Amino acid sequence: MSPDLLLIGSFLLALLLGVPVAIALGLGGIVGILAGLSPDMLATLGTNTYNSVAKYPLIAIPLFILTGLIFERAGVAASLVRFAQSVIGPRHGGLAVVAVLVCLIMGGMSGSGPADAAAVAMVMLPSMRKAGYPQAFSASLIAASSSTAILIPPSIALILYSIVVPGVDLRALFAAGLFPGILAGLSLLVPALLLARKYGWEDPEKSERPPFWPSLKAALPALFAPVIILGGLRSGLFTPTEAAVVAVTYGVIVGCLVYRNLGIRQLFDLMTEAAVTSGVVMLIIALAGIFAWAGTTLGTFQHLANGLLALSESGWVLLGLVMLLVLIAGMLLDAVSIYLILIPIVLPLMNHFGWNPVWFGILLAMNIAIGQFTPPVAVNLMVTTRIANIRLEHTIGWTLIFIAAMACSLLLVMLVPGIALWLPDKLGYVVGPW
Repeated sequence: MSPDLLLIGSFLLALLLGVPVAIALGLGGIVGILAGLSPDMLATLGTNTYNSVAKYPLIAIPLFILTGLIFERAGVAASLVRFAQSVIGPRHGGLAVVAVLVCLIMGGMSGSGPADAAAVAMVMLPSMRKAGYPQAFSASLIAASSSTAILIPPSIALILYSIVVPGVDLRALFAAGLFPGILAGLSLLVPALLLARKYGWEDPEKSERPPFWPSLKAALPALFAPVIILGGLRSGLFTPTEAAVVAVTYGVIVGCLVYRNLGIRQLFDLMTEAAVTSGVVMLIIALAGIFAWAGTTLGTFQHLANGLLALSESGWVLLGLVMLLVLIAGMLLDAVSIYLILIPIVLPLMNHFGWNPVWFGILLAMNIAIGQFTPPVAVNLMVTTRIANIRLEHTIGWTLIFIAAMACSLLLVMLVPGIALWLPDKLGYVVGPW
């Protein structure tokens, strides 16, 4: 059996056996090294794992994870929900619009879909149930809306993409994700509003509209968070990594002094939880370095890319195949693992067809976002169904509607790259040819 097959096969077998992704990547890399290289090359394991995590931009990941946890526990979601309700007002589908808008804003604070899903679901599900929305529908909508966090800056997945793909400006990625993220959110609103009107959910006569100005005043600290992060990046006041430090500091101030829902004990617990989550992410990145080095040295990734190129000479056909592959991977794996596993394979295709790396990165992120609420794994959906206390299979019918809606927004960004590239180009970031 060829080293290529042993490398990929051992990794997939380990996944099927339930081995954690990080360990499966390391084992696959070791098997590939033993099969195709000298056993002496095992001496590179320490170097490869260290080099994988010894990258300055990675400092931003644990900090943004901590930021998401702080804003989730600080009570930010509740103030945003009340403000959005004061703007939208009582109407059929009003709470559905509020859920989507709050998820979009929360995405600008944490960059984590599951964190946003948990924060918004805790606040919105009781209100939506009282207004007559089916729990399965509400859980599906919040799970789908919170997946836009992978697109709305700051996005942990885009940070990793900028590291894996050489020469990509993270600021350009952040700017490029903004409009596609909003478009994805708006695409979810269309079926949500149509369904709410069809079934008569949320009687306007029985709904109350919170007062606008008090709601705005309470939500201002939360609304300023994305402005501070993105404004600082645009002005050059701080780098993306420094923006993560600013976000944590601002979150602590808001949670402790403004909303007063956090104390020293809670902050310690949040830092502990962030450290554990970050440790898992960093372990995946570290052991993926072994897999990536083995695959590159053996030429496995190039062989797989050549195999894909042999399927068709059309860039659009292969782009569609790549999107399908990423969607399937997104149904089973987390975004970090997908980037680390698939980018080395699709990078030769991107270079061969001259796909813009910023646009391509956004397409991958949109596809992974769909995977976050697509069964069987559906990490966002698992969070919302657990909070709603319903079984995941009860949501499948509603989920398929939102999958189709977001797939339409993905197709639109594929056909019109300017949706992603216009803003970073206008801001003066390097985006490459359209």
